Amino acid sequence: MKKCTLFSLCILFALPMYAADSKEDSRLKDSSTVLHEILDMPDKGIPHDLLNKAYCVVVYPSVKKAAFVVGGSYGRGVITCRTGHNYGGPWSAPAMFALEGASFGFQIGGEATDFVLLIMNDKGAQSVLSSKVKLGADASAAAGPVGRTTSAETDVVMKAEILSWSRARGIFGGVSLEGSTMRSDDGANKDLYGKELTAREIVHGGVVTMPVDGRSLITLLDKTSPKLIH
Repeated sequence: MKKCTLFSLCILFALPMYAADSKEDSRLKDSSTVLHEILDMPDKGIPHDLLNKAYCVVVYPSVKKAAFVVGGSYGRGVITCRTGHNYGGPWSAPAMFALEGASFGFQIGGEATDFVLLIMNDKGAQSVLSSKVKLGADASAAAGPVGRTTSAETDVVMKAEILSWSRARGIFGGVSLEGSTMRSDDGANKDLYGKELTAREIVHGGVVTMPVDGRSLITLLDKTSPKLIH
């Protein structure tokens, strides 16, 4: 009886750990799928020249409107940044990132919405990785232009530290996320890597082993945009 009780307790304690690991692994897989599908769009996607100029990429897969009630929870995603001196190296290991906000100025609707954000300069990267950052206040943000080869180098795009896009019901386009906030999802990072780590520590080389489910996302970026082009 004592052995059965002990075994049952071990199972109960193990289940939350397994669930957390599975949740973060799924987030990595979903983020890779979303980015791959968006980058693979034939005519209307993220301009490749903008991706080549990006210092970091953030993906929030399947964010639902219900997550953005007043005082509510947040969308969960992944961030990766170029490594090395002046961001000249390959893409970093993925870090868990959170998106918070009561409203984005438009109705997402009942369906899930995918978001992709490009961090376009060092100032934006430092701001996003330093602490909780409010888009439009702590870092300039703008809706990203669409088109495979059209960077739409307007003043808004050129001056923005963060560009963002959304996809819902198969419709893809630039969207402003001003007013929302982003921060390191430290709890999820601990679940994923097994120790206390911030997003900054992870993308700046704080981990040795890449999560298995994060490799496809990083491989995709290394293949699509291997070098930063100023």
